[in-house]
Amino acid sequence: MDVFSKIARQEGIFRLWRGTAASLALAVPTVGIYLPSYDLLRNWIEEYSDHSYPKLRPYAPLIAGSIARSLACITCSPIELARTRMQAFKQSSGGAKPPGMWKTMLGVLSSRQSISHPENLQTTRGYHLLWTGMGAQLARDVPFSAICWMVLEPTRRHLLGLLAGEQSNAAVIMGANFSAGFIAGVISSGATCPLDVAKTRRQIEKDPARVLSMNTRRILLEVWRNEGINGLFRGAGPRMARAGPSVGIVVSSYEVVKHIMHRKHAEL
Repeated sequence: MDVFSKIARQEGIFRLWRGTAASLALAVPTVGIYLPSYDLLRNWIEEYSDHSYPKLRPYAPLIAGSIARSLACITCSPIELARTRMQAFKQSSGGAKPPGMWKTMLGVLSSRQSISHPENLQTTRGYHLLWTGMGAQLARDVPFSAICWMVLEPTRRHLLGLLAGEQSNAAVIMGANFSAGFIAGVISSGATCPLDVAKTRRQIEKDPARVLSMNTRRILLEVWRNEGINGLFRGAGPRMARAGPSVGIVVSSYEVVKHIMHRKHAEL
């Protein structure tokens, strides 16, 4: 609440929505890749385990979630980087206008000029900077996804069994999936908070030479030495408060749309 009040007082209330355009630009391809890939991979792993290796079936959500999240992260990492930097932008006393998404990405590319490498390497490393923090993002999102789906799948099956039995309608599906997603989002975001701290610290780093030498392990050790356990879990409350409803809304909306489309297809 202290952060909320300081931002609203010093930079204006609308600053709290900084990066919304980048968030929307990120959400569409991320969810479009992530959830269908998860569904396909989970179904394939479950079919394979039923025929060849039954012991693998309980781990289908973990494996499918990890692979699907990796695909989404790698594809959308430059937009995630732009969003993080836009949200971390501090308005100067001169009142400089905060850069937009594309200007932020171009700014990342232009930073290659400050690294003393031959020209042919500068370009390569310059484009490489668009994926700054991708390792830290994967280190955060893959465990987050694995934990999330391992909690979500049994929880929603249990809730659907309690609420619907053999019959399910859109309201029941939405309620069960939102509740399961909320619980899974809170647990997984709390467990992976140190990795989120490392990802954010890396993506807001402005020194290009330091950016190229940073990695998740080094950042975590640095935070641990300088700030202790509180530093590793800084922002855990807002992260969990965001992840719970966010996962619940995304998963429940996706499952309801699937239910409606399957029902329409069956009526044809």
